[in-house]
Amino acid sequence: MVVPLAVVEHGAGPPLAILHGLFGSGRNWASIAQRLATHHRVIAIDLRNHGASPWVDTMGYGEMAEDVLSTMQARGYDRFALLGHSMGGKVAMIAALEHGTAVDRLIVADIAPVAYPLRHLAHLRAMRELDLAAIKRRSDADAALAAAIPDAAERGFLLQNLILENGRVRWRLNLSTIEHEMPRLVGFPAVPAGRTYDGPTLFVAGGLSDYLRPEHEPAIRHLFPHAEIANIDNAGHWLHAEQPAAFLAIVEGFLTG
Repeated sequence: MVVPLAVVEHGAGPPLAILHGLFGSGRNWASIAQRLATHHRVIAIDLRNHGASPWVDTMGYGEMAEDVLSTMQARGYDRFALLGHSMGGKVAMIAALEHGTAVDRLIVADIAPVAYPLRHLAHLRAMRELDLAAIKRRSDADAALAAAIPDAAERGFLLQNLILENGRVRWRLNLSTIEHEMPRLVGFPAVPAGRTYDGPTLFVAGGLSDYLRPEHEPAIRHLFPHAEIANIDNAGHWLHAEQPAAFLAIVEGFLTG
């Protein structure tokens, strides 16, 4: 089932869709989107089970890629550049591999077309087990999650998904489905033999991150033969938030080059 996705659009020019990572949403990319919107029509998308997009029971990468293509086409964008971070980068890669004529350029931020170890399950369970009825303000949730998620910045990122309205508290994430689908989300789908994306492609790695490493280059080259690989030395996995100026310089140069 194809899901119509929530989007926020910025600016004018050639279209560029942005796909967030796990636990994120399009609004996490607002400052980057606004900068890129000086030369592009930027479409910041909430993937299924995230942000303001619908909740469904499955999260295969092929399904999510179809969501993106269908949503873009419904808004009149038949060909566009595509930028994806982490989980969104895997969605972007599959979209490009399956619908290469629709993807004008591909940018993948700090992820590779490979399987990773299971991560985040403890975080997911802590978030699911949070007693929402006892939460009156976001600081209550922050304190309740501190033991399971000791990094304050990481807790702050996750708690952007906690909505307090009209005396009620809810998550903007479909936590049960995300937890169930984690074995698929950390993997990467099998690609038919010989299939490649031959358009201009840029992979951007965070130098302090272990998600996109030199040993992943053969897997990248196998599927994306024209890929460039750039590195931002002082950035971790959230490279666009940690080093936005360096990230923008690389991305804008690629988009206009």
